[in-house]
Amino acid sequence: LREGVRLHFKLYLMPLPSPRSGFVQHWNQTMPTEIERKFLVINDSWRQQASKGVHYQQGYFPHAETCSVRIRIAGDKATLNIKGATLHVTRDEYEYPIPLNDAKEMLARFCERPFIEKTRYLVKNGAHLWEIDVFEGENAGLIVAEIELSREEEEFEIPSWAGQDVSNEARYYNVCLRQHPYKDW
Repeated sequence: LREGVRLHFKLYLMPLPSPRSGFVQHWNQTMPTEIERKFLVINDSWRQQASKGVHYQQGYFPHAETCSVRIRIAGDKATLNIKGATLHVTRDEYEYPIPLNDAKEMLARFCERPFIEKTRYLVKNGAHLWEIDVFEGENAGLIVAEIELSREEEEFEIPSWAGQDVSNEARYYNVCLRQHPYKDW
């Protein structure tokens, strides 16, 4: 990999200042988190309001017990993502943009197969933007809708095309779909 990527990894993996330094008031207040609910999609009525889809390809570094480390290519953009391995709607998450060519190289050299392939569509419903993922390859036939919230108790309108809430079912996590694809259920 290019020296720039090594530098990125070094910067992001540096230890945080101690709470006594004044920089960190409380660990939980500074930890980036994602609050996300996930639903199965039960019909195609969402397509009438959907944005043009963007193809996603993502791969995971070999399994770690405390987190998942993912490389994602979405259209012409790429990210490195580190997400806590907890079964809950709120999870620790770090995400950083990386050069597209570096992402392609990391996918090819470091990530486990099969990759997750999907097309993501955006749909506005009420005050929220939903992400609809239509999976391909070994997960073809699976369609899920995700909504990111600012807090767990936040109220939101569940659209008519959203079915069962699978937020706390690990088998629907992308990292699990890589290991146990939908076609094998």
